[in-house]
Amino acid sequence: MSTETFEFQVEARQLLQLMIHSVYSNKDVFLRELVSNASDALDKLRLEKLRDDTLDADVTDLHVRIDVDKEARTLTVRDNGIGMSYDEVGKLIGTIANSGTATFLKELREAQDAAGAEGLIGQFGVGFYSGFMVADEVTLVSRRAGEGHGTRWTSRGEATYTLERVDDAPQGTSVTLHLKPADPENQLHDYTSPWTVREIIKRYSDFITWPIRMVPETGDGDGDTTPEPETLNSMKALWARSRDEVSDDEYHELYKHISHDWREPLETIRLQAEGTFEYQALLFVPSHAPHDLFTRDFKRGVQLYVKRVFIMDDCEALLPPYLRFVKGVVDAADLSLNVSREILQQDRHIRMMQRRLTKKVLSTVKEFMTKDNDRYGTFWREFGTVLKEGLVTDSENREAILAVSSFATTHSDDEPTTLAQYAERMKDGQDDIYYITGESRQSIENSPHMEAFRDKGIEVLLLTDAVDEVWVDTVGEYEGKKLRSVAKGEIDLDTEGDEKADGEREKQAEEYAGLLGWMREQLDEDIKEVRLSARLTVSPACVVSDAHDLTPALENMYRAMGQEVPRTKRILELNPGHVLVKGLNEAYREREDRSGLAESAELLHTLAVLAEGGQPKDPARFVKLVADRLERTL
Repeated sequence: MSTETFEFQVEARQLLQLMIHSVYSNKDVFLRELVSNASDALDKLRLEKLRDDTLDADVTDLHVRIDVDKEARTLTVRDNGIGMSYDEVGKLIGTIANSGTATFLKELREAQDAAGAEGLIGQFGVGFYSGFMVADEVTLVSRRAGEGHGTRWTSRGEATYTLERVDDAPQGTSVTLHLKPADPENQLHDYTSPWTVREIIKRYSDFITWPIRMVPETGDGDGDTTPEPETLNSMKALWARSRDEVSDDEYHELYKHISHDWREPLETIRLQAEGTFEYQALLFVPSHAPHDLFTRDFKRGVQLYVKRVFIMDDCEALLPPYLRFVKGVVDAADLSLNVSREILQQDRHIRMMQRRLTKKVLSTVKEFMTKDNDRYGTFWREFGTVLKEGLVTDSENREAILAVSSFATTHSDDEPTTLAQYAERMKDGQDDIYYITGESRQSIENSPHMEAFRDKGIEVLLLTDAVDEVWVDTVGEYEGKKLRSVAKGEIDLDTEGDEKADGEREKQAEEYAGLLGWMREQLDEDIKEVRLSARLTVSPACVVSDAHDLTPALENMYRAMGQEVPRTKRILELNPGHVLVKGLNEAYREREDRSGLAESAELLHTLAVLAEGGQPKDPARFVKLVADRLERTL
């Protein structure tokens, strides 16, 4: 068979060099990664055979086998699982220059410690290449179950790798590491030592449900004597054992196996249901958000087992999308072994499980909030944005989600607040909970819409996540207090019944009536109304949305999702106390020919749009108008 040689792409070579020379602080984890991959291959074969009993594959003794050869200095991890075709080897093993590689490299370089770097390795799914930390060369041989020939992949982790078809490959995959020269001063990490291999498997992979067998070593000069394989792992499902039988370290290793995240989880959640429908669940809340949490390709859901038999990875039906970061295992006693994703969506038992698992996760977050501020802070920083999606999609648990949600606020520069805490601080006579949305805290704190609230010391929630634009309208109120945007509708913060303030407003309305009507006609294409503002104290003007209109940000979100929404005209508010507005009104009242004032009205409107972070409708025209005005002042 001919051998083809391929070059790694530039980013793939960079990634390999980073991993080989600087990433892993604990080299032992390479064996955990290879065994984890082998276990996944066995799961996939059993599932494939369950769905297609015509598949020509041997499933009588599925296992992982480790062979060590001290003389040749090789370590081989074999499985008789699903295997890979020639094309799959080229795609999955032959290259790591996928769409996530650039992001991975960037985050890897920015990782502040080795543990952080290792966590990224697992998340980006390139743990296979950890073998190059201990090996000068790696050879992979694989044959997909049901196919007649196999594939050999070989690389020294440098510029190239080779692929060739082989006829005599057994079903499954074997990875042979040609180990680097022995280090006489570090015998604890001699990976040709059966003792070392045994300790690593016990520490990292004891819970694997398939037997992990080892033939101690070959090449020992014993003639025809063939060592008897020994099983290295207990194969006991952790979720089926009592809490006092399992250490935290064992739970954490199971989490790392499931999630491919090398950091320890933030929390481990156990749940056991008995009665008419029995199941056990072992869930994990990660300590860091995966890099692809908000991408379309993110794989969400937990693993589903039925009576210890693996059925499905990423079972989406067991948790709602806003809890997609939760990892773990659910083992049901009364489901069919050949259950499909479509059936799961309709199964009432699955819906019952989802409701209980969801409530358990939310109650755990509530415990963070009430008992451990540090863990709650970590959770909310990493997953608060995705959890808030549930405020829109899960009406049944909306109150529970709202109870564990916190938001940036003008009350504090660094401490977020809950709605309950906000409500306790509300001023006498204040009926509404005020908020403002935008791209960043800095931009919205400096927004003209905030001026009167800042002057009067009224607290405002500062909402900067895209989902905030949606959930505030969906939720609407909190304990009878309306959630109200400072950038929508009319705002009047003066005390009701203040005759002096009422009289001043009436006087201003009469004084500016002509200008407001004229500007409304001049700016008709862009605005629906011009009115005097009660929210401005410093800026000359601002634009606001009507109380029930979509905000510009929400309109853009819908358009980005392919939904056509009509463009909404907004309202221009003027500050009657600002010298620019006063001057414009005087000029309007004194001149019969007001054509020269039209440009001033246009500039005032565009400045208001810019002040809230918007863009001029015609940037070139705006620049010209400003330049002309500056020229006249020289």
